[in-house]
Amino acid sequence: MTLQVKKLDPRAVIPSRATPGSAGMDLHALLDRPLTVLPGERVGVPTGIAIGLPSPETVGLVYARSGLATKFGLTLSNCVGVIDSDYRGELRVGMINLSDKPYTIEPGERIAQLVIAPVLLPVVEETDELDQTQRGEGGFGSTGRQ
Repeated sequence: MTLQVKKLDPRAVIPSRATPGSAGMDLHALLDRPLTVLPGERVGVPTGIAIGLPSPETVGLVYARSGLATKFGLTLSNCVGVIDSDYRGELRVGMINLSDKPYTIEPGERIAQLVIAPVLLPVVEETDELDQTQRGEGGFGSTGRQ
């Protein structure tokens, strides 16, 4: 399987895994100067790359870096970014500062991680009835402690 990566700027960094066992590949900020994100502020951070996924049965998923999120409150503004197999534009990472302190993103800093995953493409069929399960319509907290 091959992930095609196109640099849209010569300063862009090709995504890579930090260790052989890493599921995600680091995405780096392509910035001309440091970018300070104020508490509660949302920003779109360019990466300077575009990708070609291996097939329509794959998706690119952008996740927060756990260190940035837990130590500094800098995480993704949309929880998980979804890159469709037919998208060919620049990958931009939507971020939000959930802390009470400003955070400065440095040029080239690792800001998120990209995971390539399979996608199931079912035929959608409308129905009047669904099969019954033990859980049924039980919602939040219905399967354990509240």
